[in-house]
Amino acid sequence: MARLRFCGLERTRLTHRSQEQPEELTFAPSREFMSGARDTLPLIVGMVPFGFIFGALAITAGLSLWATMGLSLFVFAGSAQFVAAGLVGQGAGVTLIVVTTFIVNVRHALYAASLGPFVRKLSHRWLIPLGFWLTDETYAVVIQRYEKADASENKHWYYLGSALCMYFTWNICTLIGAFTGNAFEGIKDLGLEFAMVATFIGIVVPLLKTLPMLVCALVSAVVSLAFHELPHQLGLILGSLVGIAAGVTAARLSKSGKAL
Repeated sequence: MARLRFCGLERTRLTHRSQEQPEELTFAPSREFMSGARDTLPLIVGMVPFGFIFGALAITAGLSLWATMGLSLFVFAGSAQFVAAGLVGQGAGVTLIVVTTFIVNVRHALYAASLGPFVRKLSHRWLIPLGFWLTDETYAVVIQRYEKADASENKHWYYLGSALCMYFTWNICTLIGAFTGNAFEGIKDLGLEFAMVATFIGIVVPLLKTLPMLVCALVSAVVSLAFHELPHQLGLILGSLVGIAAGVTAARLSKSGKAL
């Protein structure tokens, strides 16, 4: 009887271990990394043609191949790169270029603040590269992974997988666009810009779960449309800033219990 009980106890332990093992494997760094890259692929579809266009546009604007690739390698901010290349082509001054690209990238501070509670325990050797590789697309998939309640302690590997997938794809597309610039002269006439619009719709809609987020999106859209005729896409920048302010205000009012 004692032997039977012992055997039964061993079977229970083995069963328990067999149940734990798949969960450990599921959250292994390599699997988290591959999941991050895989989940980012649908958003990359809308980004690819714009990588080509940026490479071609930068060369046409007068930037050298090294300067063009330097922007993608060391700035890695698509919208800011487009703005910078466009302003260079128009002969804008350095101050205007720096200020405009800074404003365009302000949203990344909000992304970082949102991810802060999830990554604050990471070492600087993780935080610095992950902060540099933060993009709209990566944020969209990573925040959903962090908000998913499970036992994984390797979600930063998911972040890394998404970020590197975006980084290498963007730089490869930039290089191709820079080398084949003239071949993409008429690409804007193909209506491919809607791919980026569709991508951002796919990013934004899943995030509209709270009233502050809805307020932010609605106000941004209204202001951007109202001032869309401003030069250098300043209407879009203005809409973003006003929308952010409206969203933050709505969040504070909501926390204080005041009616909106």
